[in-house]
Amino acid sequence: MSDVAAEIKVGDTAPDFTLKDQDQKDVKLSDFRGKSNVVLAFYPLDWSPVCQGENKCLTDDFPKFQSAHAELFGISCDSFFSHKAWADSLDLKHRLLSDFNREVVKKYGLYFEPLNCGKRATVIVDKNGKVAYVKVQEIKVAREDKDILAALAKLS
Repeated sequence: MSDVAAEIKVGDTAPDFTLKDQDQKDVKLSDFRGKSNVVLAFYPLDWSPVCQGENKCLTDDFPKFQSAHAELFGISCDSFFSHKAWADSLDLKHRLLSDFNREVVKKYGLYFEPLNCGKRATVIVDKNGKVAYVKVQEIKVAREDKDILAALAKLS
């Protein structure tokens, strides 16, 4: 698709965005600049088995992300209504951002056209707004929190 940017890579300036979380509160990426690293955990869809297990793991490891002074956000193309129901059902501690119009996945080059959703990818944006880590993986394979936490440790 012509409106999809090249896939984001380490060293790029992270495109800014404002998305609503599951509580309909705005989250603006640039608000964290100079304050904390940000982990963007892009995933395809709420309510799917791999995404469910993966987000439970992210919540279980939430204190480790906090100890690493990192903000953690899950991002998918689901509505904030879906995010709210799903987060409540799984008792998630991290915030889920709704990219319902697919703007952010397209800006980051992480749009998966066959399913009209985002790819499964992890992007760490450092305190300066630069991409410090990117891992895009097979859509049916859950991410490894230990890899993300190791990458964060290198930024501290």
